[in-house]
Amino acid sequence: MLVSALLGLAGHPVRADDLAHLNRAKAIVTGTGETNRAIGFELCLDQVVVRLSGDQRLLAKPGMAALRARAPGLVASFSYRDRLEGIPIHDEQGSHDRPHDLTCDFDQAKLDAALAELDAKPWLDARPVVVPLLAVERSDRRFLLSADGSDGPFMDVSFAAAAEPLAMTIALPSKASLSGMDENSLWQADRATLDRLAKEAGGEVPLVGRLTWSDSELGWIAEWTLAVDGRPHRWQVRGVSFDEAFRVAMRGAAQVLSGNGSPG
Repeated sequence: MLVSALLGLAGHPVRADDLAHLNRAKAIVTGTGETNRAIGFELCLDQVVVRLSGDQRLLAKPGMAALRARAPGLVASFSYRDRLEGIPIHDEQGSHDRPHDLTCDFDQAKLDAALAELDAKPWLDARPVVVPLLAVERSDRRFLLSADGSDGPFMDVSFAAAAEPLAMTIALPSKASLSGMDENSLWQADRATLDRLAKEAGGEVPLVGRLTWSDSELGWIAEWTLAVDGRPHRWQVRGVSFDEAFRVAMRGAAQVLSGNGSPG
């Protein structure tokens, strides 16, 4: 089962009327039965807890197990959409087996109380636009990911998708703005240069990354660094798809930017 964000609020202060979007999540479930609905409620709760707080570590806290068990009581309303709508039901597939999008809206007061149980609080500050400054290496191919470059097909879409569940957005730099730079100069760039690249891309926070393919680990090795108030935060992941590498990047960025410490 997959969980995806319904709406993103990146780059804007979170107002009272925006909370409904922060408290809304969508999961793909099999059918509309009570058992699968309960699973969907738990998946949606996990997503909303991280989106609202910015702190991915909450999902590993002992108290989350109890909250997941109480997830149905935290849901204010829910709805289904048949993902195969318009496709006739086949003899071997009853309607109860069809995949559905389950959309959950959580009760704000109950969700605030749930975060308090986890010693957490909502992240209601403006969510800045993150600008990934990423060097990619696979065998003899090396490039810097850009918004208008032909290298790294689907990576731009994947990075944007990784930001959505956190109510954040990204902006990639142009190929022209990266002209003359390589992996070394990118990682050695001073803060003024990184800030300039972020601003030229239409964002605010530069997230510097290195993505290297490893045959031995059957996946990518990703390293990330983000500086806040002059303090660099670094983290990495090994042996993953680039989709997961970008999810790790954005979850780490959210943790830092929400004031919840370093993911490293």
